[in-house]
Amino acid sequence: MLSQAVHKTPIGDLFLVSDEHILLAAGFRSFKDLFERMDPKDSAREVKSVKNIPIISDLIADYFAGDLTAFGGIKVRQPGADFSQDIWKAMRKIPVGKTWSYSDLAERAGSANAVRATGTACARNLIAPIIPCHRVIKTGGALGNYGYGLGVKEWLLRHEGALK
Repeated sequence: MLSQAVHKTPIGDLFLVSDEHILLAAGFRSFKDLFERMDPKDSAREVKSVKNIPIISDLIADYFAGDLTAFGGIKVRQPGADFSQDIWKAMRKIPVGKTWSYSDLAERAGSANAVRATGTACARNLIAPIIPCHRVIKTGGALGNYGYGLGVKEWLLRHEGALK
């Protein structure tokens, strides 16, 4: 059985879906949005609403309270092609307080010429902000897009010290 919980944050409600201690989806829009994008095998499973998800909720609270490395302790799983999996894995290696360009990310994931596909993988990330697609910016320093709005991206980057 899956668990779903809503975590209050300074930038709005963060919706979470987990399979025990593995986070399957997170985002600032709605449960409906997350379930529509999840693996159909998971989204068809029975779900219970809970106040907190053990371990995951605590680590998210720690992050928003200032422990900026807390997301690293959250186990994740999401559907996607091998290339997307490589991008998401590399994304989790972007240091807190730093940003990488889409081309930096493509290169570090082993496909330097796949900048466009890297952007697509960022857009399909189902576990934001835990898989930190907010740390990926355009070459030249422009913030680029963010599925939950530039205000949320800016807040996260300021919270982490990447923006002043």
